[in-house]
Amino acid sequence: MAETEYYCATGRRKESVAQVRLVPGTGSITVNGQELSQYFGRDTLCMLVKEPFQLTETFSRFDLQARVKGGGHSGQAGALRHGIARALLKSDEDLKPLLRKAGLLTRDPRMKERKKYGQRGARARFQFSKR
Repeated sequence: MAETEYYCATGRRKESVAQVRLVPGTGSITVNGQELSQYFGRDTLCMLVKEPFQLTETFSRFDLQARVKGGGHSGQAGALRHGIARALLKSDEDLKPLLRKAGLLTRDPRMKERKKYGQRGARARFQFSKR
């Protein structure tokens, strides 16, 4: 593996998009110029982001640099997880069955349902009055 070799991938979830770059290193994670725990704050989101590394046991092999935009923290963490899984797949094709079985390579298709005209929200209706 060359010194300048790196793996790029894009992950998506809800309205969030994450651009991920894996560089051979010691396991540091940087998101939008901040440390992972500093950017997300909640431990559950940090665990979600680290899941692909823990599953494949490659945490100490790569440094992660990511740019995330759009959506909220939960969507951004999901997008980051998706991007990391795709980048790990580029680094080693043998990880595909493991990542696929865990469902990390599939983009989560659930999106916010749009508001319909003549209604209060996506599903909510205005109160009906007979008289």
